[in-house]
Amino acid sequence: MEQYNVTGMSCAACQARVEKAVNALEGVDSCAVSLLTNSMGVEGSASSEEIIKAVEAAGYGASLKGSSSGRTAGGASNSYEDSLKDTETPKLKKRLIASVILLIPLMYVSMGHMLWNWPLPAFMDGNHVAMGLYELLISGFIMVINQKFFISGFKGLIHRSPNMDTLVALGATASFGYSVYALFAMSGAVVAGDETQIMYFMDQFYFESAATILTLITVGKTLEAKSKGKTTDALKSLMKMAPKTAVIIEGDVEKTVPIEEVKVGDRFVVRPGESIPVDGKVISGESSVNESALTGESVPVEKQVGDKVSAATINTSGYMICEATRVGEDTTLAGIIRMVSDAAATKAPIAKIADRVSGVFVPVVIGIAIITFVAWLIAGQTVGYAIARAVSVLVISCPCALGLATPVAIMVGNGVGAKSGILYKTAASQEMVGKTQIVALDKTGTVTTGVMKVTDVIPAECISKEELLRTAYALEVKSEHPISKAIVEKALEDGIALAETEQFEALSGNGLKAVLEGKTIAGGNEKFIIGITGAIDEAHKTKMTKLSAQGKTPVLFVRETSVIGMIAVADTIKEDSAEAITQLKNMGIHVVLLTGDNEITAKAIADQAGVDEVVAGVLPDGKEAIIKELMTYGKVAMVGDGINDAPALTRADIGIAIGAGTDIAIDAADVVLMKGSILDVAAAIRISRATIRNIHENLFWAFFYNVIGIPLAAGCYVAAFGWTLNPMFGAAAMGLSSFCVVSNALRLNWIKVQDSSKDKRIKNAITGNIIKSVTNDSSVDESGKEGRKMKITVNGMMCQHCEAHVKKALEAIDGIESAVASHEENLVTLETSKDVDEALIKAAVEEAGYEYVGIK
Repeated sequence: MEQYNVTGMSCAACQARVEKAVNALEGVDSCAVSLLTNSMGVEGSASSEEIIKAVEAAGYGASLKGSSSGRTAGGASNSYEDSLKDTETPKLKKRLIASVILLIPLMYVSMGHMLWNWPLPAFMDGNHVAMGLYELLISGFIMVINQKFFISGFKGLIHRSPNMDTLVALGATASFGYSVYALFAMSGAVVAGDETQIMYFMDQFYFESAATILTLITVGKTLEAKSKGKTTDALKSLMKMAPKTAVIIEGDVEKTVPIEEVKVGDRFVVRPGESIPVDGKVISGESSVNESALTGESVPVEKQVGDKVSAATINTSGYMICEATRVGEDTTLAGIIRMVSDAAATKAPIAKIADRVSGVFVPVVIGIAIITFVAWLIAGQTVGYAIARAVSVLVISCPCALGLATPVAIMVGNGVGAKSGILYKTAASQEMVGKTQIVALDKTGTVTTGVMKVTDVIPAECISKEELLRTAYALEVKSEHPISKAIVEKALEDGIALAETEQFEALSGNGLKAVLEGKTIAGGNEKFIIGITGAIDEAHKTKMTKLSAQGKTPVLFVRETSVIGMIAVADTIKEDSAEAITQLKNMGIHVVLLTGDNEITAKAIADQAGVDEVVAGVLPDGKEAIIKELMTYGKVAMVGDGINDAPALTRADIGIAIGAGTDIAIDAADVVLMKGSILDVAAAIRISRATIRNIHENLFWAFFYNVIGIPLAAGCYVAAFGWTLNPMFGAAAMGLSSFCVVSNALRLNWIKVQDSSKDKRIKNAITGNIIKSVTNDSSVDESGKEGRKMKITVNGMMCQHCEAHVKKALEAIDGIESAVASHEENLVTLETSKDVDEALIKAAVEEAGYEYVGIK
């Protein structure tokens, strides 16, 4: 998406005019203009020169946002940062102060003297022409001070794109013009000595109305500009976080350089209390880093050699030397800023209603004002009365309230999400998340940690728990297998001392053997241990069966020929997964767990997490097919973190990527959760629902205001209730309407994103299992022919990581489209697009460290 700055827009009608002009260009796929940020996002092949020319032809100005030379470390261009600065409020304040200073003496004469007989200077007292000239001059000065209304308004009229400024300019011009006519007519009555006509025309002066209209509209514009500035606070604060300098190491010398000069591969120093300048990895030292700027999580994260660090995060304690891995526009902070700003440059579908109305609003209001003027003349009223009614119609009508109703809420909601580490890529995705009825969750890395942990340590009767762990620790410490790492971690946690082994041997895919204190020890799966002991008693078999049913992987340990116990490991669910799923269900959302794991493991995790439904053994294309089926029941959000989740993330109505996941998953998603917690799925829905509710409120009041205000201003209620509206009150109402809409949107800043106490269930919540079938038993290749399936037996797989290792090795073979392994059944199911030599399959399995038995 190419982004542009747009100048000269004053209301929603301007916004609609610019969009129409750009969308009419050949090669433009879509164009979204934001009145809030005075920006425009354009997708398509049209050149920037053509787009800028089209905007200028419509009567506005445009320029490309930023340039590569003006980028900061955070990736946000200096010109883009400048475009978010509130430059309007200071200008409007100056205009307002000058207008008020002049308006006070004007109102003293026109209202104070005429209504309450306040004293006047001697030269003016009783001199009605002098009073008229005085009012003309001061109101003229106020019109000059606020000339922007007239320049923009009449320019829009000339370009046949009238806007809010046109309404103000027409209203003020009509009041001033008729007052000038009344002044000349009164001077003629003075010459003729007609006191009755003098007093009549004196009452026809609307100089103060013209001046007050402009002043009150400026009051509203000032309040609106100040409030609009607050809606972009989140984005501006993100940009301010980007450090301006970095301390790099050249040779043995530390050197402070501008952030733009840091290159990938440079080594940089970060001392306690300093911001990390660019993305990198720690190559020396360790520390705690506050990453709340990116994730919203205030608890510092421990960093050691090899760990990643991100720009704009704060080093809270130790001294670190890091190597730059991503700089400029490629940093994590730059990506966040890009997502937030892109979302601001897009439109939510709900905005289309207001856009359609805004496009014709101003011409319709001008037509109503003309009809009002003519109607009152026909009804026998004076020209002054008819003009007052027409001017009231012009100045009370406010297209800005309609145009701002959606974007201000989207921007504030987006900012609230960004502060909490929840990033919506577009306004449409922000709206859609709140409509979610079904959430499909990937298992590994999303619901679970993706890391093996020891869950059970079960010693035999003849041995203590500590002795079993000591033996297992001594054996497993020399292995790099994920199960070994889990056991070693458990031993370290329990403070087990390391005993040295001899004659260590890793037997391909089966287990480990060594000699400890003169005795042979071994650990591995059931088949491996039976090969050593000859048999396993029923008590151990029963325990293993029970552990397997819980989705755990039991590892048996023997000393010489006796089983001394077993240790179970599993990919455990995250601490907050069960709570997150409970929150989703309380919102009335149907939660489905999708996984490529076997059914036993999947159901065990599903029971712990509390999901409504589980679908196991699903291939990547199968996940996509399941999402497609779920979409027939309602709006579906898919949550995942891996490469294999990308097709499903793209297929779903909303793709939600866990921020700690792969770049491919993040690119495919519509929403990114930086903290990697699925509690933020509920939070993202909560923010979206609050935002949509706020938009509905804004649209209601914007429509209600105009529907009630315009007939009141036109005098429609005079006959029934005697109600009329002074043009000055109409101007005040117009000026405050947009301010009220923006202020209402700012209430979104009070959302407590993790507070589930006020969650409401959506209507028509889905209950019971809804997946009718799993489409994994067949596949279709690109030519449309049925894919071939075969099953092979592989020994030595002990856990999900083994399954993944075998899967990766087999899928690297040309012709094998997918491989699904089961360590419980020692089977691998292959999807092939052509005949594959069995020798290649055997070689791949054995090279991966497992035993190939043959085709089943």
